[in-house]
Amino acid sequence: MRINRYGIAYFIFLCCIAVPTFTQNREKTLTLNEVLSELTLPTAGGSAGLSWDSLFQSGTLSFMGHKLAFSAGTLGSSGYALLDGNELILLSSPFMKDTELLFPESFLTTLKDFLDKVRDPESDFRIAAIVIDPGHGGKDPGAIGTHSINGKQTRVVEKDIALAVSKDLYKKLLAAYPDKRVLLTRSTDIFLSLGERVAIANAIPLSDHDAIIYISIHANSSFNKYARGYEVWYLDPQYRRDLVDPNKYNDSKEVIPILNAMLEEEFTRESILMAESIIHGFDEVLGKVIPSRGVKAEDWFVVRNARMPSVLVELGFVSNEEDVLLMTDPHYVQSFGEALYKGIADFIVKFEQYGGLITIE
Repeated sequence: MRINRYGIAYFIFLCCIAVPTFTQNREKTLTLNEVLSELTLPTAGGSAGLSWDSLFQSGTLSFMGHKLAFSAGTLGSSGYALLDGNELILLSSPFMKDTELLFPESFLTTLKDFLDKVRDPESDFRIAAIVIDPGHGGKDPGAIGTHSINGKQTRVVEKDIALAVSKDLYKKLLAAYPDKRVLLTRSTDIFLSLGERVAIANAIPLSDHDAIIYISIHANSSFNKYARGYEVWYLDPQYRRDLVDPNKYNDSKEVIPILNAMLEEEFTRESILMAESIIHGFDEVLGKVIPSRGVKAEDWFVVRNARMPSVLVELGFVSNEEDVLLMTDPHYVQSFGEALYKGIADFIVKFEQYGGLITIE
């Protein structure tokens, strides 16, 4: 049953009604942790969670890009749950036992069956390739900092930090996404021009429902030695690129500016969403040890010329000793990789769940 936003009040009314059932009450029950584990997407690394209102005995499960709103009932009853704000599903009601929320096993099996039935794999939009671009390399060192680390004067180079974190991220994504192409623009200390980096991504062949995402990884620098923190940049929406092949529309040249603007708008929205997902991943993994500088817009070459959702990530400042200690520590290199991975995985779940809003035939 599909409802719109005007049916939310009616849904709340429905959630307050327990629908009696005549099934045996000997059904196996699952704990919250067991349900969250079952609803975690293994290939994307997406995590599941519960937001619970103890006053109204209702909650929202977040999993694999979905949100399921439900209310607790009594043992053996059923109730309506609202999936993604527009689908009503009749499920066996979760119930409280003492202070613990328990779920009938059929709650989980019915939910999974419903998700399998409504999904149409043939029309799914998917991320087919992930391009990781470690900034600088070879004769281009990027930003350089010199600090006293463990009593020694140490020279810190941006290109090395970017490559180390990129390689860790590459391993994580490769393990999680065997069905996707995961590419590094460079895996060693070589020089690539900005044009060559973007060309690698733009040359990847795609089918009709495929998409690529592009993540350029850097480290920052400032004359202010106290400046520190991570930030994610996307292309300033005021900038416009030529995204549509004019040769495809020889008979309708007037539509090219319109299609180009539509596609640019879509890439901008997706880039912002990816930037926000990555910032959230950093907040979750590293937020206690390094500050966030947020999501920003800028006209970077590697972002500007990539014809796909793309972001530029600044891990921290090579000019700040606290950031350098983190970015050069092998443990924290993996933490930076994990933060990026979580953000990218979260974006992929959202993109593949809701798909591209605009397609160009």
